[in-house]
Amino acid sequence: MTLPDPVAAGVAGGWRVTDGAVAREDIKLSVDVLIVGTGAGGGMAAETLAKAGLDVLMVEEGALRSSKDFRLLEAKAYPELYQEAASRKTADKAIGILQGRTVGGSTTVNWTSSFRTPADTLGWWHQRLGLADTTEAGMAPWFEMAETRLGVSDWLTDPNPNNSVLERGCKALGLKHGRIRRNVKGCWNLGYCGMGCATNAKQSMLVTTIPGALEHRASLITRARIDRLVRSADGKRVERAEGSLLAEDGMTPTGRKLIITARQVVLAAGAIGTPAILLRSGIGDAGSHTGKRTFLHPVALSGAVMPERIEPYNGAPQTVYSDHFMHTQPLDGPLGYKLEAPPVHPLLMSVTLTGIGAAQQDLMRQLPHLQVTLALLRDGFHPDSQGGEVKLRGDGSPVLDYPLNDPVWDGVRRSWLTMAELQFAAGAASVLTVHEQAGLTRSWREAREVIAGLPLKPLLARVVSAHVMGGAAMSARPEDGVVDEYGRHWQVGNLSVMDGSVFPTSIGANPQLSVYAFALRSAHKLAETLQRG
Repeated sequence: MTLPDPVAAGVAGGWRVTDGAVAREDIKLSVDVLIVGTGAGGGMAAETLAKAGLDVLMVEEGALRSSKDFRLLEAKAYPELYQEAASRKTADKAIGILQGRTVGGSTTVNWTSSFRTPADTLGWWHQRLGLADTTEAGMAPWFEMAETRLGVSDWLTDPNPNNSVLERGCKALGLKHGRIRRNVKGCWNLGYCGMGCATNAKQSMLVTTIPGALEHRASLITRARIDRLVRSADGKRVERAEGSLLAEDGMTPTGRKLIITARQVVLAAGAIGTPAILLRSGIGDAGSHTGKRTFLHPVALSGAVMPERIEPYNGAPQTVYSDHFMHTQPLDGPLGYKLEAPPVHPLLMSVTLTGIGAAQQDLMRQLPHLQVTLALLRDGFHPDSQGGEVKLRGDGSPVLDYPLNDPVWDGVRRSWLTMAELQFAAGAASVLTVHEQAGLTRSWREAREVIAGLPLKPLLARVVSAHVMGGAAMSARPEDGVVDEYGRHWQVGNLSVMDGSVFPTSIGANPQLSVYAFALRSAHKLAETLQRG
């Protein structure tokens, strides 16, 4: 059966798309707006600004791929669709980071979980940081607009067994829990969202706002990297962007250059990529905040072998959550955590599981019976939870230095205890805390004793993340951040940031919907400004 491919149809119909890998000469262009990155922020900004009648150019490091390319194969998807082939890590290798690297960015490969920014996070930003309009009431219209555009709605199908175990455990322990809304239309319930949606059901930027922008005469250059922004002599404006066209692998420069002049530059390269461009360009801020306070939502993991078949690779990846432990301590107290269930596929499981040799092989054989729960830690509120810092390697590529300190480790151990108790309450035969020195435990009592004795050290405890936020934070005053609350750079007049970089703390929930809403708000404000001339 052949499914429609709206991306292929659009390209055939005349979309203005250039593949940097096949360009035979340097590319030099002049536009109204240059948008660097095509993920959640860049996609929303591109459609909004193109619809306002502006000449918009999007630049993306990754390739333009579509449903015909998404074959539900890990070995194909990770090198094609993720930063560093899904093996990006922090400077000390202690945290694995999943980020998209393709047109649509992480929205093309995420698991569709759609949460508004929690009220207590917005309240903190409003009351503690002085961000005037970041209230629930102030942001509600932007969330509604994003949800309508991207088909965010309740998921009415029963949770798959992986999520059902989480729900069953919450009920057994009396923990507050709920169902996750998803940005899908006509979902086939396959479970391979992380490898690109083969049926175009996921309402990512790839099938929504990027086509919307291109239909309004925006342009897209793929496999191209913006290396630096060059400012005017007084430093108050960006004069041009300079970059490199990349080979088919999306990483190796071809030797051909990209030079763009624009009335306005919008950075939407993600909370590692955007600070890196600012740092390579020598664009600082009054308080030296650029690249600092970058947050990850560090994730701890617990696996359970269930008596029944779970098949955690089948069905909608995330449909059940619990925020119970987000609200059992003050916001700036011990780190709270959100419980969810991730999809589990063989390749990522093998590199995430602890152990080697026969022990790991035995666990891999039990994959059909494996249930996994994750705890997403809310960082950035505790006074000692300062996140990490984006830095540059010698070749100019970015790396995130993210120390795992006492508040994080405290949250990791508490979350391990919670997850093990929950999984046994749901009927687990055995539980494995994902730590190099933990083995399978057969009871909650045994798990509690093992977890209490596990050393909390990098590379022993497995920590991962798919959420990167901060590094170019919005603030009420120039000395306190990098941009204002509409993403406008405090020092450079025609430069904006519209991605997760602007968040001054972590969100405390899967951030895609937050990025959509804040980018929409900033893009509409920018469109008004540019239309006034």
